Amino acid sequence: MTLQAQFEQAQADSKNLPERPDNMTLLKIYALFKQASSGDAEGKRPGFSDMVGRAKWDAWDAIKGTSKEDAMQQYIDLIEELKG
Repeated sequence: MTLQAQFEQAQADSKNLPERPDNMTLLKIYALFKQASSGDAEGKRPGFSDMVGRAKWDAWDAIKGTSKEDAMQQYIDLIEELKG
């Protein structure tokens, strides 16, 4: 199975985890997904009135420079770990 196919399977699996991950893990999942699908964080950092958007953007920006392939693999590994 190609890395892209594994990534797509992990996306599907992420919707059926046995329990909801904590917020820090959810941010990591989001950041790895965005990095793998869109590359480095773009645009302006959301303002203080958008706390959720700001946290998501910060998590994504924190892994700036990670290759799309590496982000895909980390995403796959994290979802596998969460599946138990």
